[in-house]
Amino acid sequence: MTPAVTRTPELEAARERAAQHAVQLVEDGMVVGLGTGDTARRFIERLALRVKEESLKITCVVTSGASAGVARAGGLQVRTLAEAPELDLAVDGADEVTPALDLMKGGGGAHTKEKIVAASAARFVVLVDETKLVRRLGDTFPVPAEVIEDALPLVRRRLEAMGAVVTQREGVTELGNRILDARFGPIEDPAALSMRLDAIPGLLEHGLFVGMAHLVLVGDLSSETVRRLTPAT
Repeated sequence: MTPAVTRTPELEAARERAAQHAVQLVEDGMVVGLGTGDTARRFIERLALRVKEESLKITCVVTSGASAGVARAGGLQVRTLAEAPELDLAVDGADEVTPALDLMKGGGGAHTKEKIVAASAARFVVLVDETKLVRRLGDTFPVPAEVIEDALPLVRRRLEAMGAVVTQREGVTELGNRILDARFGPIEDPAALSMRLDAIPGLLEHGLFVGMAHLVLVGDLSSETVRRLTPAT
């Protein structure tokens, strides 16, 4: 299970500022990838308002049915990756962000499509509030792994052999697969762990997004500031 988040007015305002800041990165004619989750939803809603106000021509590619619903409700044009395979910009949230801008994602179980959309974009921008900043991935969240049903026993054994405490979420993903949450504790080398997870047969995708973010926008809780973090920061 992923940790529950206690929402406060300061937290809500910080996420709102990050979303509003990100909307200004969108330009007329862009193809934009839309993430999943609370902060991504805020971005989608603000983007829809700007598109209406400025009559922008924007094409959107979504990472979940929930995001598609929010986008279409706001009047945004939604296409599939097959129809719009090259994105100018993808915007999403994250569960954890390190100083190197490595990410933990997948609290909502949509990380497979989120990773595909992020990798399809010329620029991947991540929106968080400051509580998501961590020294090391795994400090708070487990690594989510989307697993093909028949591979569940194999993947669980492999993860446990790597030292993880593994739990299975209820239900299935939008792609019809299962989610195993692998708690490794603090992850010293996310890139190395990512490669090991990639090598497990039947593990479709995991929530370590290593070296993918081009920009992280951080909403501060105690001020009106939105910090801009880049890989060189």
